[in-house]
Amino acid sequence: MPLDESFMQSPIDENDEAGLLRLFGSVEHVIYQNEENGYSICDFSTDRGELLTIVGTMPEVGEGDLLAVSGRWVHNPKYGRQFRVEFCEKKMPVGSAAILRYLSSGAIHGIGPKTARRIVDLYGDETFEVMENHPDWLAEIPGITLKRARAIAEDFRKKADIRAAMLFFRDFFGPTATVRIYKKWGSAAIDLAKRNPYRLCEEIDGIGFERADRMALQIGLKADSPERLESGICYLLGVNAQQNGHVCLPREVAEENAAALLGVSREQAKQTVDNLLATKKLHREVFSGQTFLYLPKQYEAETYIAKKMILLDQVCPAMDTANIGAILHREEAESGIAYAALQRKAIKGALENGVSVLTGGPGTGKTTVVRALLHIFEGMGERPVLTAPTGRAAKRLSEATSCEAKTIHRLLEYGGEEGDRAAFRRNENALLEETVIIVDESSMVDNALLCALLKAVKPGARLILIGDSDQLPSVGAGNILHDVIESNRFFTVRLDEIFRQAQKSLIVTNAHAINRGEMPDLTVKNNDFFFLPRSDDTAIAATVSELCATRLPKTYGEMGTAGVQVIAPSRKGEVGTETLNRVLQEALNPAGEGKVEHRFREIVFREGDRVMQIRNNYDLEWTQNNGVEGTGVFNGDIGTILEIRGHDSCMIVRFDEKTVQYDLNLLEDLEPAYAITVHKSQGSEYPIVIMPVGDRTPPMLLSRNLLYTAVTRAQTMVILVGSEAAIRRMVANNRQTKRYTGLSQWLRGTEL
Repeated sequence: MPLDESFMQSPIDENDEAGLLRLFGSVEHVIYQNEENGYSICDFSTDRGELLTIVGTMPEVGEGDLLAVSGRWVHNPKYGRQFRVEFCEKKMPVGSAAILRYLSSGAIHGIGPKTARRIVDLYGDETFEVMENHPDWLAEIPGITLKRARAIAEDFRKKADIRAAMLFFRDFFGPTATVRIYKKWGSAAIDLAKRNPYRLCEEIDGIGFERADRMALQIGLKADSPERLESGICYLLGVNAQQNGHVCLPREVAEENAAALLGVSREQAKQTVDNLLATKKLHREVFSGQTFLYLPKQYEAETYIAKKMILLDQVCPAMDTANIGAILHREEAESGIAYAALQRKAIKGALENGVSVLTGGPGTGKTTVVRALLHIFEGMGERPVLTAPTGRAAKRLSEATSCEAKTIHRLLEYGGEEGDRAAFRRNENALLEETVIIVDESSMVDNALLCALLKAVKPGARLILIGDSDQLPSVGAGNILHDVIESNRFFTVRLDEIFRQAQKSLIVTNAHAINRGEMPDLTVKNNDFFFLPRSDDTAIAATVSELCATRLPKTYGEMGTAGVQVIAPSRKGEVGTETLNRVLQEALNPAGEGKVEHRFREIVFREGDRVMQIRNNYDLEWTQNNGVEGTGVFNGDIGTILEIRGHDSCMIVRFDEKTVQYDLNLLEDLEPAYAITVHKSQGSEYPIVIMPVGDRTPPMLLSRNLLYTAVTRAQTMVILVGSEAAIRRMVANNRQTKRYTGLSQWLRGTEL
């Protein structure tokens, strides 16, 4: 088969600039193709006559296509040697014979072998020129109507557009990102990207500002162009919301950081902010004499939360306070529990107010109050519902109260995604029927999720927020529980009495000691809180591995195997999650014959591995054993890799009752979970928690509330491994995570 001369300039297996091998040849047979993401498996005939299997993102490839592919050889345990493609360039066939073979393969919709022969017999080497620029001429051929001719031309142009996009974007992004760009913008992709590359980071999932900026500068956009400066400032606000939880930023902070990020003057940054404010791409608000900048969606969410909470508190039907004493007395008699004074106050306040808050540490009786409220409200004919931000938190709440608890996503009947936001069937146009909404683990709820929940709560319903305000704030933007309490706008009770049964637990008493700034008792050897001193990070990592692999399973059986979670302060370093995950994978799930594994970037995923979803993905489909299907896997969900199917290019992961299929090319949202950060552990509880504490942990992470949060994740046992001096520094460091938000200001009465 004749090849384009440009394919003959390099020998087979030549290394390209990225150190990848480069092959040239034609597609003999398409074994598998995913039309959504372009992942394909093909038999490939090289220009040296070798027939091999190539796998990777190669959108719209068909039999007869001429390809230049760059990648690496890999070994699939089931299918043997394969060439994994990282970059693919498609060339059009040259000459009548090659064109005939290409069209006969079915590469263009509407053309089969007979039609291909008629077209090539008539137009020969000019066939592609006719199809692209004179499609109506095809109607001269018997059997091709004018409508069919135009449909053939449209499909031909579409494939040409994809080829052009893959070629244009390959110097800036991988094939997976290019497929996303093309699906978003179609044939206009190259033109739109050239006009304003920064639209890529604003509209295409997985492309950040840095990558778009690199492309923009390479294609000649000026470093001080308005598009670059405006996109950079919006990116700065967006990334601070995503990574640091800031709903807004002080104007001077935003301008200073933007100037440094973009390499421009402070005056240029200031002028750009003025332009963004004038065009309403940013919103400005002044609190206590300081100006703050918001992205519109953050401003809208925060102000809506304040308005709706105030409304709920004002319009909730008043109860006859004379009856509340009798209700409490009857509840105590029926439950056999004599409530403490603060518990009685919390129950009474929840009955009297439209919005109320209950906070407190472990062992202070929050769950007892929740059980009482459920029983009382049901007896009054109300419709209470329990909800929590994560599946694990909802499951734990269900077990503690013996009542069903739903995730907020399930309560709102999640139904897909609109733009960059979750789409819920329950909203301001389809309100919840429930009249009492009890939200547990409220410290984990971010701005976007609370806004969505409040939109679905009908006026007159009660909202009860429950959580531990001393724990770390939510992963997403906002500091909801802290801000609501700080505003002093709503009825709030802080439980501080540790009940007798809880006093027997060192986990509980040490957690409260830590919260008071006191050292936990590290000397007791026969309770549920243990300290294993180790002198350096290498020894800490070795001890953590030994505990997980041998000591705990030997002593505690199944709980010592499946119930252990390593929670580390940091991702980096010898006792950070990245290193510990490699160490623990080797100890708990080593490579073995018949155990399939897959490398994605720097991570080796292996059948049997424990993994975590690290961001919300509303589109992932799941199934349960009972046949129930749905979509959505969320940040913090932990599962196990059941199977890696190399030939189907997918990974099967089990999350509790849900089974999810991941494309092997789209694993950005998964990471190993033998060890997780404290932030990722929020809202979850584990039978046994192991926490490595090293002297070389970054000082900013050695904080009191981080240690407190980790300790309170344990149900049965805590094991601290490491340095007593580091623990002492954590207890002494009461530096709170700083978050820029405006919610408490709005709630305190700043005019909305």
